Formats: sequence, structure tokens, C-alpha cells
Amino acid sequence: MEMNQTSNRIHPLMAGAAVSVMLVSLLGVAAITGILPNSHGTAAETARIAAQTAVVAPAPIQQAAIAPAVVKQVVEHKTIVHHQYAQHHAAPTRARPVQVAQAEPVRQYSPAPVYQQPAPATQNSPVGIGVGAVVGGLLGSQVGGGNGRTLATIAGAVGGGYVGNEIAKRNQ
Repeated sequence: MEMNQTSNRIHPLMAGAAVSVMLVSLLGVAAITGILPNSHGTAAETARIAAQTAVVAPAPIQQAAIAPAVVKQVVEHKTIVHHQYAQHHAAPTRARPVQVAQAEPVRQYSPAPVYQQPAPATQNSPVGIGVGAVVGGLLGSQVGGGNGRTLATIAGAVGGGYVGNEIAKRNQ
């Protein structure tokens, strides 16, 4: 008789996934608490940093040729929007006649039309619900075995009660 022994070792892909989740979680906590620096720079900070790096400290002259100091300039791009629309010159048109305001015509009001009242909602039929539940329960008890049979019987009774009620409503 052979016995299959299961290994208690975790699969390497699962271990890698667990390590990845832990690493991302730790980075998130570090970013929220302020341990990690943020990357939200502004143009003013960029210009200040560029100006600091452009300043060259005086050094003692030890070489015959002095290299020229490199000055970096920060270029800012701005979008300019002009709110003027192009005007097209159209061909001259004839003068239009002046429109004269006219009095509103007299309105005659009539009574609103009479609508039919909707038919009263049919009521639930206890006979239809009972017969449908019994038939549905009997059909459900023929399916499955054990707890599945019990569940099928209950579902059949509920569904049969609903269907029996609907049939009774339509046949009133």
C-alpha cells in the first residue's frame, strides 16, 4: 500500500508573490510616514537647485589655463492662449427689414384629458402559492442526495410557490 505524502514546502512562485506584496506594503508605509522623499518638484525649486550648482567656488590657480564656468539656464515653457477669434470678412449683404414686435395670440385653455385609472393590482393567491410550493418541493426532492437534496427541495418549494402565485394571478 502506497501512501502519498504531501510536502509542507511552499511553492517558489507563492513565496515570490508574498515577498513582493510585503515589499510594496513597506514602501507604501514609508512613503506615507515621510521616510521616502516625495517627487513633487516645482519650477522654483528647479531654478534654485540649478543656480546653486552653477555657482563655482573660487579655487587656487594652479593651472595655466582656466576652464570657463558653465552656467545652466532653466528654460520654462509656457502655453499662451489668445482669446481672439479670426474675423472673416463676408460679402456685403442687403439691409434686412426691421422686425416689428407682435402681440401674442390669445390662448384658449381646455380641461386636461381624463385618463383611465389603472386596474387594481391582483392579490396574491394562497391556493396558487400552496399548490406551487408542494409541486416544486416534490420535484426538488428528486434531485441530488444528502444536503444537496434538502437544498433542492427548499429551492423547489420556494420557486414553485412563486410560479404557482404568478399562474393564479393570470388566471383570475
